[in-house]
Amino acid sequence: MALSKGQKAPDFKLYSSELKEISLSDFKGKKVVIHFFPMAFTGVCTTQLCTMRDTFGYYDGLGAEVLAISVDSPFTLAKFKELNNYQFPLLSDFNKEVSKAYGAYYDEFVFNLKGVAKRAAFVLDEDHQIVYAEVLESAGDLPDFEAIREALN
Repeated sequence: MALSKGQKAPDFKLYSSELKEISLSDFKGKKVVIHFFPMAFTGVCTTQLCTMRDTFGYYDGLGAEVLAISVDSPFTLAKFKELNNYQFPLLSDFNKEVSKAYGAYYDEFVFNLKGVAKRAAFVLDEDHQIVYAEVLESAGDLPDFEAIREALN
């Protein structure tokens, strides 16, 4: 079941594309935007993260941290980050625990792939309470970037 506005965001520890362990609690006292995406190197996922890359200055200007999470390995995410020049951490939920905790998880995805993150966006306030939550059923849809920006103000 997806998390919703008003709930406390579950803490997590995941490895980044730089093989550094990152936890949500590392950003205590900061607003956080979390994007879940199904798979690196796919069209809609690239569009989702490139949109965040291209508007990164806006989020940075508000002191908001941006994190992107998928079930890809840290090594795949490292190449994806390098090729697209993302300025924010890409985190590997290879064991699928965080995707499940946030309710952003497909038991079965396309091509009979099991256990893939759903496309989702969460905005957390400085206390890591969820102020915006969007979990998309269709992997072909993009999050509402305008609503994400509004939730940060």
